[in-house]
Amino acid sequence: LLGMHHIVSDGWSMGRFLAELGALAAGAVLPPLSVQYGDFALWQRQRLTGATLAALNAYWRGQLAGAPALLELPTDRRRPAVQAHRGDQETQRLSPPQAAALRELVGGSGATLFMTLAAALAALFHRLSGQADVVLGTPIAGRTRSELEPLVGFFVNTVALRARFAGDPTFGALVAQVREATLAAHAHQEMPFEKLVEELAPERNLGHSPIFQVLFALQNTEREALALPGVEAAALALPRAESRFDLELIAAETAAGGLEIAWRYDRDLWDGPSVARLAGSFAALLDAAAAAPATRVSELEVLTADERRQLLRDADGGALPAATDAVPDLLHRLVEAQVARTPEAVALIHAPAAGAPRVKLTYRDLNRRANRLAHRLRGLGVGPEARVGVSLERAPEMVTALLAVLKAGGAYVPLGPAYPAERLGLMLEDARAGQPTFVLLTQERLLPQLDAVLRGQDGVHLFCLDRDRLLLAGEPEDDLPDGAAPANLSHVIYTSGSTGQPKGVAIEHRSGAAFLRWALGIFSPQELAGVFASTSINFDLSVFELFAPLAAGGAVVLGDDALALAATPAAAEVTLVNTVPSAMAELVRMGALPPGVRTVNLAGEPLRRSLADAIHALPGVERLWNLYGPTEDTTYSTFTLVPAGEADEPTIGRPVAGSRAWVVDRNLRPVPQGVAGELCLAGAGLARGYLHRPELTAEKFVPDPWGAERAEPGARMYRTGDLVRRRTDGDLEYLGRLDHPVKVRGFRIELGEIEVALAAHPAVREAAVLAREDQPGEKRLVAYVAPVEAEERPARRPGATEAELEVSELRAHLAKRVPDYMVPSAFVLLPALPLTPNGKLDRKALPAPDAAAVESAAYVPPASDDERQIAAVWAEVLGLERVGRHDRFFDLGGHSLLATRVVSRLSRLFEVELPLRALFQEPTVAGLAAAVESARREGRREVPAIQRVARTAQRRPRATP
Repeated sequence: LLGMHHIVSDGWSMGRFLAELGALAAGAVLPPLSVQYGDFALWQRQRLTGATLAALNAYWRGQLAGAPALLELPTDRRRPAVQAHRGDQETQRLSPPQAAALRELVGGSGATLFMTLAAALAALFHRLSGQADVVLGTPIAGRTRSELEPLVGFFVNTVALRARFAGDPTFGALVAQVREATLAAHAHQEMPFEKLVEELAPERNLGHSPIFQVLFALQNTEREALALPGVEAAALALPRAESRFDLELIAAETAAGGLEIAWRYDRDLWDGPSVARLAGSFAALLDAAAAAPATRVSELEVLTADERRQLLRDADGGALPAATDAVPDLLHRLVEAQVARTPEAVALIHAPAAGAPRVKLTYRDLNRRANRLAHRLRGLGVGPEARVGVSLERAPEMVTALLAVLKAGGAYVPLGPAYPAERLGLMLEDARAGQPTFVLLTQERLLPQLDAVLRGQDGVHLFCLDRDRLLLAGEPEDDLPDGAAPANLSHVIYTSGSTGQPKGVAIEHRSGAAFLRWALGIFSPQELAGVFASTSINFDLSVFELFAPLAAGGAVVLGDDALALAATPAAAEVTLVNTVPSAMAELVRMGALPPGVRTVNLAGEPLRRSLADAIHALPGVERLWNLYGPTEDTTYSTFTLVPAGEADEPTIGRPVAGSRAWVVDRNLRPVPQGVAGELCLAGAGLARGYLHRPELTAEKFVPDPWGAERAEPGARMYRTGDLVRRRTDGDLEYLGRLDHPVKVRGFRIELGEIEVALAAHPAVREAAVLAREDQPGEKRLVAYVAPVEAEERPARRPGATEAELEVSELRAHLAKRVPDYMVPSAFVLLPALPLTPNGKLDRKALPAPDAAAVESAAYVPPASDDERQIAAVWAEVLGLERVGRHDRFFDLGGHSLLATRVVSRLSRLFEVELPLRALFQEPTVAGLAAAVESARREGRREVPAIQRVARTAQRRPRATP
């Protein structure tokens, strides 16, 4: 066995070595070499100076200017802080006909097979990552002179090929672009890669290689066979247990005319099946490009037929139970059907607080009250498509009013009395537009609040349910004939708009009825026996809380808000709680969840594993559901049952019956499994659109590209703006919003991903992250955290202050969940995050962090001269007043660019060659001082290898080629 380190032998050298070994064994005498490797090293050293080096440097700086620091491919696991280089390999084979199609494509383009494959690989990674720039590495022989061909040595160099996708080029144009980049790289190949890294000084990170993270090579030369007298020799393929890069693709042409591609991958990032899917996507894209090179890259197919069929299955929530007489397609008819079945059962319970009068209404009583009001509304002109405002306090009259509006054929419009007058005015103006008379149901005691809203609003007919109750006494109590069809509006719910203008989501009866048919199939009558209805009717969760129990024969237990459950006298009758995770977390903390609650529904916010575990620890809870859905898809679109005892954060599950959930790229094409994309929803729950906003409706409700495949011509889907990815088990994983991506130090970052990770800390009530540039050119991430109450936080270590330990905990928590470049530089602790009048996070009101946000509170002064000098350098580079001996560089806001500055200054200051990795390995002042002392004791300076080779060659002068 003969082993050779790569530093003394490259692939070309192995061919020369085998040929010479065979010749020597046969008794041949090898001719003397005109030059040795040391001569080449000296020549290279002398050549890479002055104008030559400047020209090479200028080219590569220009070529890589603004290139992304990291190619963010969809991996199975988060990138570790330090690469372990544990690798494995998947082998892909392209058939001779597939390879022949590629060669035919190459034929008239002036490109080579390598250029075409490299272009296709860059196109695939562009599609999978969404990045407009893709940088690949590729090895190059480096033997630019004929005198170097017979030498054994390390001549191979690595060059970077950059592909840009601005403007969405055709594949043919992309190949031409890669051809030019390849030829230019060959012309500038003399710049050693390690020298290039040194000159460019990119962001350094122990978790990935600099410049590029994917290497591609095409081996199109056969290695010379070993010929020994009396010996039969054959090449053996040894298993690869290491990975130098995230991915390394080595392609080779086979004897039969096909292509074999070895996909070597980092096992800390990928599993074998995922890499096999990558290879399948590569083959699909190659086939599509070969068949139609004029196709734009965004339109090239990246799904295999099998994967496409699987995605179609995963996207479909299955068939919805059909509407029947017992389960009709009108919301109020669902309730009326239950009235006929159980007229004397309790339908509504209202006990707002201890000592307050308790109200119980049977189904018969509720129906009669609603019918009287509905007849009155019919007399006022309410019918199909007529919108009726509802501004009422949470009481039985509110539920009666909603049912009455539906029975009359109209659509109810919640106008929350607690809303600011300006917002209410905008909502009322929009809701009544186009109607000569707009009926507003309210109460006499709310009139002073509505006075400012109604001023100047002509055509609004006020009907006060308390003041005008005598007008209802003579109205009939029987059910009305249908005034609306399933395609008519049932309700309009206003949501916040990005411009501050609320937008009304117009929802039809058939959408709400489809949602309830799903709910009745998932939740048993026992679970719906007592549903705590605490959500304002201004929000879509109220549709489930009110209509699901009324359609199932259960009781609506009406409460003012979720936290009122603790003080509700009717708490013992509650079997299901449907709320947001933040409210449930408070109920759990207070121990206020009634023992009769068997089912908990959580929606509206990301659900944390810690909260799920706390809920499962309660004695009565049997089922915990995590639900997701926008108002535009009628409350809930996906759902999953969250089991106890799992380590992963809960997903948002799969589509509800009758719905479909697509994950698409920016061109609305489906993305492969594991790839992040926008969630689009289609199916029976889809809203009609936005009231009086046709342009916005057309922008958000787009044609469903798969409608034709499902025999649903004209089908639409709603673009949620939420970023998700589909896991291998088919579940959807929520990643954040699409409207908050930023770039910091060359890294593309989804702020929502950091916010979700921060919110998973048990001491965090709410969190937000911004990318701030308070000093020009110094963009950094800042986290804003509102902690839970002090008594609920994890135990502190003795002597530590609240702020110091809180921040250190948060940093450590994030470091386990996101890459280091996504850990904020500063943390600002606030009692609560500021909100806009619409209830959304007011990002503009988040304050700039001061020095205290990044400095450690537990200050321990440096203990030696070395430590004091190191602390002074840190303070200068980081812009801090002081640095303690136990402070951690990266906790103080340092990142790898600043680490480069620190190491460079300390190397000069202490006259030692301090490697960059020293600061990563010893990130405290005390630890780094020990590293400096160790280097000083050994009395060494780390000299670059090229200098050592050159000095050796200088002692033995030889002719230069």
